[in-house]
Amino acid sequence: MKKYNTFLCIFIIYILINMIIFPKIYIDATLSGITAWAFNVLPSVLPFIFFTKLLTNLNFSQKISKIFSKPCKLLFNTPSCSAYVFISSIVSGYPVGAKMTADLYQCGQITKNDAFKMTSFCSTSGPMFIIGAVGTMMLGNAFLGYIILTSHILGALINGILYRNLKIKDNEDKIMLNKENKMDLSSLVLDSAISIISIGTIIAIFFVIITALSPLFNLFPQPVASIFSGIIEITKGCLDISKCLSPKLAVLATTFIISFGGISTLLQSLTMLNKIQIPIWLFVLQKLTHALISTLIALLIVLIIV
Repeated sequence: MKKYNTFLCIFIIYILINMIIFPKIYIDATLSGITAWAFNVLPSVLPFIFFTKLLTNLNFSQKISKIFSKPCKLLFNTPSCSAYVFISSIVSGYPVGAKMTADLYQCGQITKNDAFKMTSFCSTSGPMFIIGAVGTMMLGNAFLGYIILTSHILGALINGILYRNLKIKDNEDKIMLNKENKMDLSSLVLDSAISIISIGTIIAIFFVIITALSPLFNLFPQPVASIFSGIIEITKGCLDISKCLSPKLAVLATTFIISFGGISTLLQSLTMLNKIQIPIWLFVLQKLTHALISTLIALLIVLIIV
């Protein structure tokens, strides 16, 4: 750990020195991150965070999830409310699924073990980003976006089955009793605001990190550099990939990056999941297997259809 801390300190000092020497470049990078958050993430994610939190506090998930009880138990070995979280996640995108999972645990509707299993399939991107931004805008073909979305969703479902027997080793696998499980509008607003601001901060910071790493990325061929960029921040990575790879290869690369989420999105989700104290290695492993499964599905679809 001391070696990692030393490396991290050196990297941070490197960024700070660059910010002093090239202030305009890094101010522009920060503004680009804030702009991406303000015009893409904020308007789509904030309402979902607020209203899904409100529905969770009203126990709405329990009221509509009865029909999913058997499928969820059979496939994922999770409570029926996990279907509600999964649907909300694939509609709204990162990091709403992670946020809702943590809220259900905090409200005493699921155990920690349930939450750990749910993160394997309830942490997904949404159709607005995959079909609209990546498929239509970046790749210039909405059909390719549908291939990525289908692979992404099927990958999440299979990933959930893969982790259905996951068990934690501590003694905290019990329903969390929350005496404050009631609707408080001011608390909901504050919680939603803090969540969305945290997401915006992480996005802006990672735009700066990508800028700092750009000299290193430039040492590699453009496709490799684009994938590295996507592993850090998915939006910029998908944009770079769309410019340097053929459509078929771009579908595979973007499917992997979107399903993995990028380090920026992982941190956004982990911020939301702080309440359940999920081990970082476990969540990263879940996202990595999701990415690999989704990419394999995308490859099969491309070979058959495209």
